[in-house]
Amino acid sequence: MSMRRAATLIPALLAIAALSDASLIGQSSVPTAELVPVNSPVTLPGLVDSNSPVVWDRTDGVEQMYVLTSVSGRPSTASGDDLFALGPAEPIVMDPWPGGGVWMEAIIPDVDGTWYGFYHNEIVASSLCKGTKKVLPRIGAARSRDGGHTWESLGTILEAPPNTQNCGTKNKYFVGGIGDLSVQLSRDSKDLYVFYSEYMRSRVQQGVTMARMAWADRDDPVGKVMVWRGRLWDPARLTVSDAGENWTYSAGTPLFPTTQAWHDSDTAVDAFWGPSVHWNSYLNQYVMLLNRAKDETFAQEGIYVSFSPSLENPKLWSTPVKLLNGGNWYPQVIGMEPGGTDRTSGEAARFFMSGVSTALIRFHR
Repeated sequence: MSMRRAATLIPALLAIAALSDASLIGQSSVPTAELVPVNSPVTLPGLVDSNSPVVWDRTDGVEQMYVLTSVSGRPSTASGDDLFALGPAEPIVMDPWPGGGVWMEAIIPDVDGTWYGFYHNEIVASSLCKGTKKVLPRIGAARSRDGGHTWESLGTILEAPPNTQNCGTKNKYFVGGIGDLSVQLSRDSKDLYVFYSEYMRSRVQQGVTMARMAWADRDDPVGKVMVWRGRLWDPARLTVSDAGENWTYSAGTPLFPTTQAWHDSDTAVDAFWGPSVHWNSYLNQYVMLLNRAKDETFAQEGIYVSFSPSLENPKLWSTPVKLLNGGNWYPQVIGMEPGGTDRTSGEAARFFMSGVSTALIRFHR
């Protein structure tokens, strides 16, 4: 995000170093996980202020790892033979630029080599809230045919419903909106699922929720995304006026509701945000890592984990359980198996926060 910077890693490193058998987390009906410190830290190229998608692709016949990192609203890409041999991060080109800042948070590669990217997009909310420098985030899509160096913007695919901002909020960054996302393609390549954070005015419209889009619509995604509404997937609505066509989307039903609101009269918050989802081949389940904020500056209460056997039924996600006290924003994994990415891993993976890995995350059935 534009003004958020990774806090010092020292508290998180101390917390990891103090892990013991008590760090095994979970419930009897779901898998468990633990963090295991390592002696070989890894830092991703480029500064990190969002989820950092990973793709394997061929360059001149050689399989290469690509990592996109984003900071200050500008994504960059780095590549190399593996996680320990990545070159420098180079800024991407996107045309047309969607306005404001862009943080590329998820990439799904197609079988023909095309990459489909999904980004957090922050627009200053001064047209809605006079004089503010705070932003209203939304979610956009883009396409790359050259290994992530240049991108064609495909438009905004998700945004908050109209008139759900709070111009008097104490939130440090947002007056409302949605963003901070992760994306998964279903195992049968039929549907794309977007996991994202809601920051709208009402507490019942805050938390982590889901949307769905047919993979067949990936080249023309605007207006094609349906939002999870608790019992159904609610489609976008088209309105036509003198100003042109406009798509509107419903507020989603949170998987994990916010219990202390982002935009109330005090600064205390209790809210999950910033999901990172991967398919775990060892567990045969999906895994979601989450931040949990304790105030309106997004200070970390902890990092949590949830599990689900299915993307199709949002109700199957398990209650999030704490993995780490405190920590830093943007927990995610990068799988260590051949072809492992931020979307796939096995029994153990590198665990990252703010682009730095000092531990493995190990999963238990």
